[in-house]
Amino acid sequence: MGLCLLVGASADALVASAAHGWYPSLIRPPGTPPDWVFGPVWTALYATVGVAGWLVWRRCGAARPLRLWGWQIAAAALWTPAFFGLHSPPLALAVMAVTLALTGLTVHSFFRVRRAAAWLMLPYLAGMLFAAYLNVGFWWLNRI
Repeated sequence: MGLCLLVGASADALVASAAHGWYPSLIRPPGTPPDWVFGPVWTALYATVGVAGWLVWRRCGAARPLRLWGWQIAAAALWTPAFFGLHSPPLALAVMAVTLALTGLTVHSFFRVRRAAAWLMLPYLAGMLFAAYLNVGFWWLNRI
């Protein structure tokens, strides 16, 4: 769970640096929540992902499902530097596509090991899909 929260905390540092210049200048897609919503929501989502990983680890150790979980966490950690650090919605969208694929595979593998862990991953997957929508929207509305 600590790994998941560390990913979220490191993302906050990058977001904070972009929050005063580039990001506020962007046209926002419909349905974009207020900025203050992202921190608490993603903290809660990463906490559930951490618990899900812990449940699977207790059942099968560092087997394939947990390795997939680790890879999707690593991929998710790359999205913030791509979007906010490099100011590149297209690159961030490519990272998001990989993250979504890995998250889907993780959920599928968790269902085989521990259904409760898979159910805990579903809100995170929904959050990632919404983030992908926002990513596409930012890219589309702010093309140069």
